[in-house]
Amino acid sequence: MAQAKTLGELKASGYGVRRVKDEMRANLIEKLRAGERLFPGVVGYDETVVPQLVNAILSRHNLILLGLRGQAKSRIIRQLTDLLDTSIPALAGSEVNDDPFHPISAYGRQLVEARGDDAPIMWVERDARFVEKLATPDVTIADIIGDVDPIKAAKGGHLLSDELTIHYGLLPRANRGIFAINELPDLAGKIQVGLFNIMQEGDVQIKGYPVRLPLDVMLVFSANPEDYTARGKIITPLKDRIGAEITTHYPTDLQLGVEITKQEAWTARDEMDAELKVPDFIRDIIEQIAFEARDDQRIDKRSGVSQRLPITVMESVISNAERRALLTEETELVPRISDIYAALPSMTGKMELEYEGEQIGANKIAKDLIKRASGEIFEGYFVGIDFASTTRWFDEGHNLRLADTADALECMNLLEAVPELIDTALIPFDFKRSDAGLTVSACEFVLEGLYAQNKISRNEEGGYTAATKARKDRRGMIYDDLTETGRYS
Repeated sequence: MAQAKTLGELKASGYGVRRVKDEMRANLIEKLRAGERLFPGVVGYDETVVPQLVNAILSRHNLILLGLRGQAKSRIIRQLTDLLDTSIPALAGSEVNDDPFHPISAYGRQLVEARGDDAPIMWVERDARFVEKLATPDVTIADIIGDVDPIKAAKGGHLLSDELTIHYGLLPRANRGIFAINELPDLAGKIQVGLFNIMQEGDVQIKGYPVRLPLDVMLVFSANPEDYTARGKIITPLKDRIGAEITTHYPTDLQLGVEITKQEAWTARDEMDAELKVPDFIRDIIEQIAFEARDDQRIDKRSGVSQRLPITVMESVISNAERRALLTEETELVPRISDIYAALPSMTGKMELEYEGEQIGANKIAKDLIKRASGEIFEGYFVGIDFASTTRWFDEGHNLRLADTADALECMNLLEAVPELIDTALIPFDFKRSDAGLTVSACEFVLEGLYAQNKISRNEEGGYTAATKARKDRRGMIYDDLTETGRYS
């Protein structure tokens, strides 16, 4: 059916205007009945966050998402637009998406009065009905609500008190749509009062002039729970106006985290001729690093450890394997433990350290996290498998270093010297010794696991040696490194 171009055509079509929350509720009900997946791309929230979001929308509530960084809050908020109609009619030229049947602006009312059924109609797409603002301390009431525009007054010959002189802010422009504010506690208190007042009472004063704006808008906020509950920067009347408070969270188990990272990390290196093969244990270790970091007392839990950490680490790991393939002209990209160590720059910037952590340094803590994560995953793959011959070889004074730039065949030649290492390392896996890249990766995984169990040592150059200085506290600090720097003796 052709879209109406005038108010008269819209009336003749029988189109019924719905308030935005009723519109979202109705579209949500249709999706639920059809069995559609809500919030595609958001993993791990099906039993926790999504049901709460559904209840809030069915209740026609404004809502706030509370969660630490990297918990998909912004993605969820932006996907709420999928619950809006594909397009809605509004009076052409209106800055506030005026409902053709009930305009709220002076412009809209005058247009209908002057043109009647000939008033022109525009159709507003759903994406244009979403307005998002990051709250910062310098945001003004003019940014959110609007301000008097002297140029408009002069050009139109209006008094400053005339509503036609107003330059509307973000909130009025979100009329009949969704208005989202990220990091709400950072919004100044007086701005929050203006936000609450226009939503509660439908009016606001701009430069001392009262303006009536009965907006139709869905309000959505995000905030860090620490800011929200401890710093107390959200004013009480505004908190009371928010109908649903929904708490997000990090992945609850390792495989959920692996699934998220696999979905989000950029791994398709189209320019490369080499085939990418990422072993499952590498994915598990990278994800376990984030779990270990979230549990580490030296890392600030109030800041959290974003899911972006394993995502960027995975990308850097693949890039280091790609660099190796470019140098050695290998036809396979198989990441190794040494590639994870090469991804340290993707870890250190994503951890806010406590005082103790700052004294140690982000680089050493990141290495310790790799060690602990490798040990945790190693125990799952090699439970009950004995590597006595391998550790005895190191105790006899031998050492081994697999450079991250050495190709698989060169590494295989070095690994052959270690008794029983290759055959034992392949026990849990379904690939063969002839898969050189995967075999090297598995062997390096075993060496790191033995290091995590303090059965061998690892030096700063990435070489594995006898456990002459290893301490027996696997979940503690890297005491070897601290001894070398003189912090412990």
